[in-house]
Amino acid sequence: MEFKELQKKILENAKRYEREHNLIIDEDFALLKLYEEAGEFAQAVLIHKKKSRPEKHLPAKESKKKVAEELADIVGMAVVNADRLNIDLEDALKKKWIRE
Repeated sequence: MEFKELQKKILENAKRYEREHNLIIDEDFALLKLYEEAGEFAQAVLIHKKKSRPEKHLPAKESKKKVAEELADIVGMAVVNADRLNIDLEDALKKKWIRE
């Protein structure tokens, strides 16, 4: 799947989320949600690395899946933030990360 198509599907999902939960994902919500997801990612990594309370530990396969899910949430919210801020994320990534 091309990046633009992935972005489109993520944004469609965000619109569905807005409708289902009767809220508006504006710039403030998107930013705070990105921070929330970053915290959940950090927690998942700590659990995966067994650097959390033992009662939170999960089998390796399950904890790695949770880490991947939380990382996907961060990427998804980055796409939503870019949209709300009118930023071409694909172009920004190319300019910042891929120096051709």
